[in-house]
Amino acid sequence: MRIVTWNINGIKARLPVITEWLSQQKPDILCLQEIKSVDENFPREAIESLGYNIETHGQKGFNGVAILSLQPFDEVHRGLPGNEEDMQARLIEGVFSTERGAVRVCNIYLPNGNPVESEKFPYKLNWMDRLQDFVQSRLEYEERFILLGDFNLIPEKIDCHDPEAWWGDALYRPESLAKFRKLHNLGLTDALRAVTEAPSYTFWDFQSGAWRRNNGVRIDHLMLSPQAADQLEGVIVHKELRGWDKPSDHVAVEGRFSF
Repeated sequence: MRIVTWNINGIKARLPVITEWLSQQKPDILCLQEIKSVDENFPREAIESLGYNIETHGQKGFNGVAILSLQPFDEVHRGLPGNEEDMQARLIEGVFSTERGAVRVCNIYLPNGNPVESEKFPYKLNWMDRLQDFVQSRLEYEERFILLGDFNLIPEKIDCHDPEAWWGDALYRPESLAKFRKLHNLGLTDALRAVTEAPSYTFWDFQSGAWRRNNGVRIDHLMLSPQAADQLEGVIVHKELRGWDKPSDHVAVEGRFSF
């Protein structure tokens, strides 16, 4: 099974890129972040015509997540528990049946948190605390569980072209990394780091010639339960997508599994 995460930075702007890539690659499951669309305006027909089932958790103009799947959904869950007043659309989870049992895929768009001096950074940290509780509850099922998406977190120096320049940003500072390590230490496996120690960036800013100079960072991750990690076959960072016409500033990251 091929399971992919991709922050597409606006479904309307990126629809031709997405449909072309889906036609070429045909992953089993594609998880999108930053669709920036309410559910009823999501361009379903163009994607459904390629054979995909679609579930969305949208929001007008901001955020929004979606799961596209060649397989039907057994279950769908929307929103991160723990704060009924939080209306930001940042999490959607789908459960799928395979011949070897259930696969649970949780797609997140973790808050950016900048500027650090604003209310956005405490919101990020609080969201991560809630995510910690949510993931811990999911791991108790002892299923193949994949937590993936745009984490807005740079885990290590190797994941950044210029660590000194980024240090102190909400994506790369002590408080953020401490929360990420706590999440990781629940027993999750960083899929890409399980297969390579090489730098592998997933985001290049639209500004300052970042793509041309390869000034990237790795902030898009697949984190695996032990049951999913045992069946990981490989990870592909589809870097070529950043060079396509009218690309997102993120590229797709694909996990390949033997289920």
